Amino acid sequence: MNDYIKLKQRNTLRIGIKDENGTTKLDQDGQEVFIEFDLEDLDVIDNYSKAIAGCEKASNTLKMDLLVIDKKPDVEIQEGLTKNQKAKMEALKKYYKSIEKAMDLFLGEGGFSKIFGKKRYLTMLDDLAEMLTPIMPLFKVNIDNIHKKITTKYKMTDENVLKDE
Repeated sequence: MNDYIKLKQRNTLRIGIKDENGTTKLDQDGQEVFIEFDLEDLDVIDNYSKAIAGCEKASNTLKMDLLVIDKKPDVEIQEGLTKNQKAKMEALKKYYKSIEKAMDLFLGEGGFSKIFGKKRYLTMLDDLAEMLTPIMPLFKVNIDNIHKKITTKYKMTDENVLKDE
């Protein structure tokens, strides 16, 4: 005979994803694609901060890479494509990989690809920020609630303190 423990239902936020036409995204099995956040996760705000820092670092790296490429002599390697243009495309690919890795810290593994698929474009971070704006206050409210619960649970009481009467 096996004994089991059952976990309690977590306070999670599930956000479905719709494409640009308003059609709900489905995976290869026909199941709805969504991003899920544990609103009681104490690391969620820290992960968001780390994701933003990772995006800023990726942007700075891209700027530096592009400056270095622009200083190099350019030669045509194929019809209509120069060595520097190819290097810039590679720098952009590296940038988007870094952005994806950084945002997955917050969105969960594969979260960035769930939203955007395999395509990458210049204004996608602006689009992501716009998408996340309505849900960010939920994290603040839940962090405040967790703080209140912890404070209440572990607050010092003076019922066991000896008093001079």
